[in-house]
Amino acid sequence: MSKKNKDIFYDPTLKKRYIKDKIFKYTTLAALVLSLGFLFVFLTSMINKGLGALQQTYIQVEITYDDTTLKNYRKSVEKKYRKLVSRAWLRDIQKRVKNDPSLMNTTQLIWALADDQVDMYKKGNDYKISSKNMQTLQQLEKNNQVKLKFNTTFFTHGDSKSPEYSGIASAVVGTIFAMIVAMVVAFPIGVATAIYLEEFANPDSKWSQTIEININNLAAVPSILFGLLGLAVFINLFGMPRSSALVGGLTLALMTLPIIVVSSRAALRSVPASIRQAGYSLGLSKTQVVKDHVLPLAFPGIMTGSIIGLAQAMGETAPLIIVGMVAFVPDSPNSIFDAATVMPAQIFTWAGMPEMAYIERTALGILVLLSVLISLNTIAVYLRKKFEVKW
Repeated sequence: MSKKNKDIFYDPTLKKRYIKDKIFKYTTLAALVLSLGFLFVFLTSMINKGLGALQQTYIQVEITYDDTTLKNYRKSVEKKYRKLVSRAWLRDIQKRVKNDPSLMNTTQLIWALADDQVDMYKKGNDYKISSKNMQTLQQLEKNNQVKLKFNTTFFTHGDSKSPEYSGIASAVVGTIFAMIVAMVVAFPIGVATAIYLEEFANPDSKWSQTIEININNLAAVPSILFGLLGLAVFINLFGMPRSSALVGGLTLALMTLPIIVVSSRAALRSVPASIRQAGYSLGLSKTQVVKDHVLPLAFPGIMTGSIIGLAQAMGETAPLIIVGMVAFVPDSPNSIFDAATVMPAQIFTWAGMPEMAYIERTALGILVLLSVLISLNTIAVYLRKKFEVKW
């Protein structure tokens, strides 16, 4: 090709367009790498801090069970060890005697839960221990009477004013109760609303358009406003028990409802029109077509959207703070009417505590919450694949 013909097809802006294309490509790649880097730093930090809470320090001391110690639990252990043993653990001596009456009027050498400052010392963190108590502690270490054990307390106890005795069990139970209430309320109402708007309502009517606009707007409302709505309606108007899983679950249901409606409508809309037309051609009514054909095909998408919406609600803290679920709850609730807290609120409470030992528990609580959320998302993907129907 001659030079004259090359000039005819030459575009002077082509080189600049290629350069801009490469810049855009590498900019998006850099953004992806940067976001993954932030995620890696976050997870690494949480794991490094949270793994420490999986172990707890115990010291081997003599515990005396008699009438004197039952009246004053601190006298159950020798005076020189009292600052080293957890006060909250000693406070449960009466419960242990009730569970096992044979312990009465006996002295036993057992592994007692250590104070949080002793635990910090054992793990190499900052601690505050007097020189006198430090000598006693070092003597116990020489005698192999100090060791780290798996922290079962974290998974079997509720919140406590003593960091070493605090756990996430009550928050887990409260979260389960609240999620059950939210799921029972939000799922059927949300799916039924989506079916009506997508299959039966006239899309051109003002009524349908008004409902659709309000649902889309509610999906973008800040979560704390749902907490104010729950406080005004469920607590002030209906007089439901404050800080209960019932109120928390209903509040989360209000917040999740628009998400379920929107995702369910999208799932119903994804079903081909030929499925409906085939049903009508066989003489089926609209209700039969929706119930027996459209809904089963859309069910995987509905389940996926609903589970993801509930998983998002599980991570919310702001609306639950408004309805009082951030309260100190040491015991697990027995019903949805009892005072309860949830995992995000428990983590929020620990994060504001001044004791260093709560930092580990905050990180481990975050890891537990992330594990639950990842599990729910995995279940959503599994259900979608299991019930997905090819057409």
